[in-house]
Amino acid sequence: MGRNMTNNHVPTVFGVLVVLAALSVSANAAEAIPNSGSPAEFDAKLLVCNVCHGESGISKNATIPVLSGQQESYLVKQLHDFQSGARNVEVMSWMATILSPTELGSAAAYFAKKSWPARPAAAAAAAASPPAMVAVCEVCHQQNFVGGLPAPRLAGQSYDYLVDAMRRFAEGERNNSGDMTKIMAAISPAERDAMARYISGL
Repeated sequence: MGRNMTNNHVPTVFGVLVVLAALSVSANAAEAIPNSGSPAEFDAKLLVCNVCHGESGISKNATIPVLSGQQESYLVKQLHDFQSGARNVEVMSWMATILSPTELGSAAAYFAKKSWPARPAAAAAAAASPPAMVAVCEVCHQQNFVGGLPAPRLAGQSYDYLVDAMRRFAEGERNNSGDMTKIMAAISPAERDAMARYISGL
């Protein structure tokens, strides 16, 4: 998620904040017992995730990434980065903060176990030839960009999310991966655009 998500979804953000405020009351009540919290409270937190990321795994906002079926290790790292401030997106930083260490791992596992959304037929028909720079990215993101332990799945993420994420790495706006910052900075905007279009159609 990025800057566009916050700008385009002010009503959604306010809705999330209302739920977060309610959850914080429960969290404060259980503060004396670390990592405590009822299953109902955790389920409520997952519902907050669905507000932006979509209950079916696909958000209505193309700048917000697919989480369903994503690599669990990647999701855990991103949540830790949001908690620590290594990655900064206002809504996600708040969301990660209200998760206990146990809940953080459970949330990552919950989304990782869901199925990756099926690609629309129109996207499949629009598959393009791979740009030259794609081979560099497959080293970590694996063949066909299905992801693995080194890096997340990218195949099937939206063009809007991918091209913005690449730009933010290239410009140093997102810097929670030194390798990605260096690689994206060395690739031109036109090349990043072609890569995002290709990967989103896989």
